[in-house]
Formats: sequence, structure tokens, C-alpha cells
Amino acid sequence: MQIEGRNQVREAIVSNLTINKLLIDKNFSNRKDEIINMASKARLKIEYMPKSALDKISKTSHHQGYIAEVVDFSYSTVEEIMDFAKDSNTPPFIVLLDGIEDPHNLGAIIRSCECAGVHGIILPKNRACKVNETVIRTSAGAIANMKIAEVVNLKEAIDYLKDNGVWIYAAETGGNLIYNEDLKGPIAIVIGSEGKGVKPSIRTYCDGIVTLPLCGNVNSLNASVACGIVVFEILRQRSNK
Repeated sequence: MQIEGRNQVREAIVSNLTINKLLIDKNFSNRKDEIINMASKARLKIEYMPKSALDKISKTSHHQGYIAEVVDFSYSTVEEIMDFAKDSNTPPFIVLLDGIEDPHNLGAIIRSCECAGVHGIILPKNRACKVNETVIRTSAGAIANMKIAEVVNLKEAIDYLKDNGVWIYAAETGGNLIYNEDLKGPIAIVIGSEGKGVKPSIRTYCDGIVTLPLCGNVNSLNASVACGIVVFEILRQRSNK
């Protein structure tokens, strides 16, 4: 798998991802360069190439002169996410994604969640986007600092969270206004797919539904936008407790 772009490659090095090789624009070799210095200190293999060669290798067309060849993304477990929350001494703050298929949406969600202090994201293994180069690029490096679990069954993951004292909310229409809910405790938010939202079978499995107010003629938000608003409302409440 490739990670492309200056910020993304920098975060990969800082986070100690397993990097097999760095491909860097040869025009950068004779100047002071933070990425090159970091890679040298980490004893990473560097191969300098013409920009035209990087253009051919690039899968995103946004490499900025830096491509890292890394091992495939390593998923965490739900248990590891909970352990991370426990070690942080803050109530668990988790996002479950019910069928997000667009890699740009997934990358944007990861970026928002990382910025809002989410402990981890849980994805279904089937009928959903996996972590790929586009997701990594769109996350702008945030993925290197986010624990992501892949599960066969979202309901089983929800059961595990409930058994560990986590309250589960679906972010959907028809629920209580999000600003009227107390979201400061152990919480997991389910964000639905781009077209269908949270599936009814998952929605009824949740402890509650939180709804964002909409004043326009369009009756739904982009999944990544909705997720961003929800997680930052939770962060706001936690910051003001």
C-alpha cells in the first residue's frame, strides 16, 4: 500500500508505521528537507526518483514528491480501542460506521474523529469501504493516529460496548435534538451510509437517536459532515463539564 503526500508521509514516519521504502523527488536530495532528515534518523530506505517517474507510480496524483511504500494497514480490535480509552482516563468515545462506501467520506470522517479526540472507529468488514490509499490521503495523516477496528457483525460490536457500559446512539432523523442530550459519558455514535443512513436493524439496536436540526429544503447531510458536527458537539459538551 502507498501513502502519498508530504503530511501523510510525515505522519507515517512519526507514527512508526512499517515503511518498506520511501520514494522521493530527486530534486529534494540536495536541500534541507524535514522528511529526508526524519527518514534518515529512522534508518528508512530512500530511493530518489525523477518527478516524472513518481507521477507514473502515484495512485492519487497528489504525491508532492513523497511516496511511502508501507505494509497493508493494520486494523485494531474493539478490545484495543476500549483499552486505549481506559488508558486515556476519559470515558470511551467511539464511532461506528454503518456501511460507509465512499473512501473520501471515510478519510474525512477519520480526520474529524482524530481532531475531536475519538478513541476509535469501528467498521463492518462487508459492504463498506476499507482503508486504502484514497482514505489515507483524504485523512491528511490523521489515520496514523486513529485506531480502526474491522468487525464481521456490528450488532456484536454494539453488544460488547453495551456490556462495557457504553451508551449507543444512532445519528439519524426522528430522534432527540442532539443539543438537548447529555453526551458526556461513555458513548458510541453510529453514522449511517451515504444513501440510506443507519439501517433500521441497527437503529433499533441502539439506546437512543440523536438528530441534527436542518433548516433547508434538503433533508440530509453528507455522512462525513454529519459525523463531524456530531463528534464536535460531544467534544464541546465534554470540554464544558
